[in-house]
Amino acid sequence: MGSDEFRVLVRWLIEGTKGGRVRALILLELRRNPSNPHRLSRVLGLNYRTITHHLEVLERHGIVRRLANGYGAPYVLTELAASRWSVIEESIKRRLGGEV
Repeated sequence: MGSDEFRVLVRWLIEGTKGGRVRALILLELRRNPSNPHRLSRVLGLNYRTITHHLEVLERHGIVRRLANGYGAPYVLTELAASRWSVIEESIKRRLGGEV
């Protein structure tokens, strides 16, 4: 995926949709620490099903991946997302403003 395509995708996922705020929070937490949905739910104070929905969206678009199959497997940023973190961070800052 080219850098322009990636930027457009990230802006849409974080800035252009209602769920972008939650996705931004998930990405910030995963950058700090690989986590499973239960831990993310607890740390972020959000419903488990909300977390799993947004993880599925991020996974479908190649931003996060599961380290293993099965219940409780942690999620991490993909190599693509990690290598282009500055693009993601830029969108997160625009979306969350002072919360970052």
